[in-house]
Amino acid sequence: MQPSMNALPQLCVAPLQYWWPREQVQSLYEDLADSAVDTVVLGEVVCSRRHEWKLADWLALGRALRSAGKQVLLATPTLVMGEADLRDIRAIVQQQEFALEAGDASVLGLLLQAGARSFSLGPHLNIYNRQALREHVALGATRWCAPAELPLATVASIGWGDASDEQPMPLVEAWAFGRLPLAFSARCFTARHYGLNKDHCAFRCLEHADGLAVRSGDGSDFLCLNGTQVQSAGVHALLEPPQRLRQAGIGSLRLAPCSRGFAQVVSLFDALRREALDAQQAQQALRELDLPGDLIDGFAHARPGMQAVAARALP
Repeated sequence: MQPSMNALPQLCVAPLQYWWPREQVQSLYEDLADSAVDTVVLGEVVCSRRHEWKLADWLALGRALRSAGKQVLLATPTLVMGEADLRDIRAIVQQQEFALEAGDASVLGLLLQAGARSFSLGPHLNIYNRQALREHVALGATRWCAPAELPLATVASIGWGDASDEQPMPLVEAWAFGRLPLAFSARCFTARHYGLNKDHCAFRCLEHADGLAVRSGDGSDFLCLNGTQVQSAGVHALLEPPQRLRQAGIGSLRLAPCSRGFAQVVSLFDALRREALDAQQAQQALRELDLPGDLIDGFAHARPGMQAVAARALP
């Protein structure tokens, strides 16, 4: 599904990566209902022990967002570690109200068994070439969020078709804002930091609304611990003009929520895609927000992810 050269990139909000109090989660999605975003992906994708929100709660939230005019997707977990996780995934797959975003390859078989005619591919599936993407499209994939570490040029080569292609390609989405998801583990890094094991973690991640910073020997922010997930310390920001995104075949930008200033982030990306702001103005406005880390964009430019490549070109 190649974007028109005149179409605005869509804005998609990623599943919330952190565990916030229920009232804070509700406030986030109430704000998004009145925002310029086109699509919202719901669900717990990091840790199955974060179970305050049940499937029924996500479905009710999805209905409210759909009533506000948003497309809603339900995400499945990134790590599947046992029968309990499979039961939860089966329940998500069996609901008929919303299309799904596959968090890992194991859910694809369940989707096919359930007769799913279309679904989305999350950023953690190992899709790194055009043939792999085509194989998933043949299974029913209509939307693909590229892995966050892929450069824009590589995303373009995988998802941007040519006149000889007979198979339609999916809507291509790029990770555009938020701490980068780098790795997942069966162990809980946050619990380990506090000398606890995963099964008795005391839910300490509730104390870190944007994750727990890890610093290098010289005191520089290096990584971020978020339960079973490791993230970048910096906040990735893909500030590209719409024309360049269209040339790369990118039809959607994924924005990952943070605890402070996210409503302004959405507004800035909306202004950037409408060309009401240029990249320099958007970058300066992001710098003035109370974000949890410095702006980075190295991966998009085939450089180390923690670098700020575009920032060096701007005053």
